[in-house]
Amino acid sequence: MSEKAAAEEDGGSLRKKEKSLTDSYSEVRLNPDSLDTELYLSKDDIKHIKAPSSFTPQVQTESTHISYRFRCAGPGVFQCTLTRLVFVMAQEAELLYRTVQWDESLLQSAGKTAAGPLFNITCSVDAVWELHLPHCETKEALCVDGLLSVAHISDDGMSILEPLEITATHVVVKVPHLSGWGVIWDDFKRLLNITVNGQVLLFFRPSEPARINVFLLQENIPLSEVSAQQHDDAEYLQTPADCLFSFGQRYSVHCEPESRIIQPKQTQFRSKSGPNYHPTFQVFLSTNSGFVSLIVKDQEGNEIWKSSVCLPAPRTETLMRNVPDESGVPADERLLTVRSQFIDRVSEPVLNKLLDKLLEQHIINEQEMESVRSQQSKADKAREVIDTVRRKGSIATSLLIAALREEDPCLFIELNLR
Repeated sequence: MSEKAAAEEDGGSLRKKEKSLTDSYSEVRLNPDSLDTELYLSKDDIKHIKAPSSFTPQVQTESTHISYRFRCAGPGVFQCTLTRLVFVMAQEAELLYRTVQWDESLLQSAGKTAAGPLFNITCSVDAVWELHLPHCETKEALCVDGLLSVAHISDDGMSILEPLEITATHVVVKVPHLSGWGVIWDDFKRLLNITVNGQVLLFFRPSEPARINVFLLQENIPLSEVSAQQHDDAEYLQTPADCLFSFGQRYSVHCEPESRIIQPKQTQFRSKSGPNYHPTFQVFLSTNSGFVSLIVKDQEGNEIWKSSVCLPAPRTETLMRNVPDESGVPADERLLTVRSQFIDRVSEPVLNKLLDKLLEQHIINEQEMESVRSQQSKADKAREVIDTVRRKGSIATSLLIAALREEDPCLFIELNLR
């Protein structure tokens, strides 16, 4: 039997299994032209799908660590928006995954080093054909043959698998069964190219003394993992994050206007693989409002990254100060008059930002947020947001209006909510 015929027979034997869903699961969308989940699908069928369907998983936080959960509707290729993991699925299934600690002794004995997080993955059925793990390599590094491989860690120990393919962003591996999976470097070949794609993450803490925690990390470290470990008052400062870092190179951070203190003054860049992440630098500020510019320099004094950020005022203070109340009409009545326009015009990115602000202010809870995100269309999401908040009264509605003015001032003006 030919390899192709064998693959088709293997894939053809897998049907979508109908299951009764008794829990709430994350929303997963298939590309409209991707596939019919009622049909038999071979591995070749799956691979002809042009692009993965993205999904945002349900997230559960325990202490400072998080786990992810989603149910795919059927066979296909699915990419997690938080971790960038890609799952090639043979059939409908539920996936649970989280990052765990690497066993350094296993890696060292094999001459390997962790090249990113170790993901512990479980599945309700053996439904995963392939796993695509994100890497942080530059185009030049990908020319080094044998630099990257994949570690599969189970109760029997660690096995090292050669990738089926290495793309510009992911390492692709066949999945015999699930447990611990992570990308690893060959220690010697890593020395042939020490530069990686990195990111600079900033978290602002307004409590005295006001400070910005600066993280220098590889590109394939999920923001969600770092965010989960921040203090309750810490706020992520969204700014262009891309940067190139070299292992062993020393870096420093500088602030304009001048800060009170920056610690440490300089430090080497080292790979991080989690699950714990600590700030690379702390910048103690001389002000807790207005714009500040942060600069990362290498040991020769070359500027390799710079960004200006606006320090946010305390969250409740900001929203309450911006609550529009010029018309004298109660906020819930004002919002009701523009309900249909809001549903039609608000964008999905703005909706997500509004949800974040409403959750931060305890206007909605986690379950209400997940209920909004599980809606099939943008209009349904907008409809549930506006109706959920209106039912909570004028104060909650005023905060939604204020948040809309911050996130989409043009729509705020168009809706005449001033």
